[in-house]
Amino acid sequence: MPSFLLHHQHQPHECAAAFAAWKGFASPLRHQAAASSCLGGGHGIWWLVEAADRAEALALLPRYVAMRTDPIRIRPVRIP
Repeated sequence: MPSFLLHHQHQPHECAAAFAAWKGFASPLRHQAAASSCLGGGHGIWWLVEAADRAEALALLPRYVAMRTDPIRIRPVRIP
């Protein structure tokens, strides 16, 4: 199954809305830890997910969050 790094970004004034969007949204990502730069002022959130394609990866997110997210297909590489 392909892996995707979901890179979400929002403006500082959108922070509350980005977190509130999860309320009532069914997703395996809900109530899980995610990497975030919000408290440091960067206002980005990252998830590593497995999905068949970009659309399926974005479907794991509420619409408000997904509209501001770049699903990046990734693969492990060995660093020499």
